[in-house]
Amino acid sequence: MTFDCTVIVLYHYPIVSNPYVRERSGLIGVAKLYRIGELAKAAEVSERTIDYYTKLGLIRPETRTQTNYRLYSSETLLRLTRINEMKREKYSLEEIREKLKQWEKLTGEEVTEKLSTLEIHMQQLEREVKELQPIISKMSPNQAKRVFAELMPQSLACIEALRIILNQGPFS
Repeated sequence: MTFDCTVIVLYHYPIVSNPYVRERSGLIGVAKLYRIGELAKAAEVSERTIDYYTKLGLIRPETRTQTNYRLYSSETLLRLTRINEMKREKYSLEEIREKLKQWEKLTGEEVTEKLSTLEIHMQQLEREVKELQPIISKMSPNQAKRVFAELMPQSLACIEALRIILNQGPFS
């Protein structure tokens, strides 16, 4: 038997008698909570894995029912997805725990600032490539090959570094 646990999260209106309602500062919203079986199915892992990750501190239940069932949030589902991706990339659970701790420390402002900086650098690179187009088009094929051979490893390294950052960051 499964239960679809949709929780209304009322902000600034604490209702103590209802265990499914949490108090937070902000606006009124609706949050989906999963029992362990539902979360396991949605994340495509076993219930034992959910238990194990909970014991390791990789995930935490959002709240508990009156009958002491653990309820997990949609954020936990996203976190499990991230954990599974990192496991596929051969990270150990200890390495995953450390990465998750690092990501939890990031603020929205820090992420926005880093993304803005990356965007500015990308725009600068695009301008420089456009400026080089006329020069490259005037080169002989041998000159162009030499320049290309010299610049390509550096360019690929930069592209690979960006790919890794974007795929392993908190917004992946």
